[in-house]
Amino acid sequence: MDLGIQGKKALVCASSRGLGKACALALAGEGVNVTLNGLDKDRLESTADEIRTSTGVDVAFVAADLNTEDGRNALLAACPEPDILVNNNSGPPPGNFEDWSHDDWLVGIEANMLAPVMMIKGVVGGMQERRFGRIVNITSAMVKAPFTVMGMSAGARAGLTAFCKSLSRRVAQHNVTINNLLPERIDTDRQVFMAKSQAKAQGITYEEAREKIIQGLAAKRMGRPEEFGAACAFLCSDLSGYISGQNLQLDGGTYPGVY
Repeated sequence: MDLGIQGKKALVCASSRGLGKACALALAGEGVNVTLNGLDKDRLESTADEIRTSTGVDVAFVAADLNTEDGRNALLAACPEPDILVNNNSGPPPGNFEDWSHDDWLVGIEANMLAPVMMIKGVVGGMQERRFGRIVNITSAMVKAPFTVMGMSAGARAGLTAFCKSLSRRVAQHNVTINNLLPERIDTDRQVFMAKSQAKAQGITYEEAREKIIQGLAAKRMGRPEEFGAACAFLCSDLSGYISGQNLQLDGGTYPGVY
């Protein structure tokens, strides 16, 4: 299937590894020129070389902190007229509500709501003028089925979800779409961290913790990063212009609800 986006430009946040990298690889595989972002310059350079070698597209990168205005400005300066924006950022660690301070909440809201909102603000006007734009936010399954220990992440990302739904209705007439990908247990470094955290909390081995996680999934396996990236690429395609304001769950069928 030709997704019709060869030669487009994509700005992919937090993309030196994990889900962001998976999205960047999938887009590059469709002939999209990508600008990567992360904090570790060496890792960014390695990822950029990998994508360049495997796909032949133009790959740039910016080492910048998305949680700061200067970092966001640097990224927008490196790719000032993107056709595609993939918002991604690390989430707060699991914890207890009683332990989260006011300052902790501000950090979580900045990273998982306000930073992506500001990135959208920086690109959506140009997308409307050019009559093509695809914005995809990587959020979390916790938005629709939150665990207590992930309440801060769920709260901040739910705020982003509501904002994007409201904006999607206004920009759809300009062929600009805004959608969210809701991952649960995609097999990246994040899942290694989560399994180690559970192992420590429960007094079990890492292998036991990982197996418990897998057995809690309907598919009885974790998702593959390339599956996630492919879903992102389709939502960024020329064929997806009638899909907007939606939340696509990538969870192997685990979510028990209908809506």
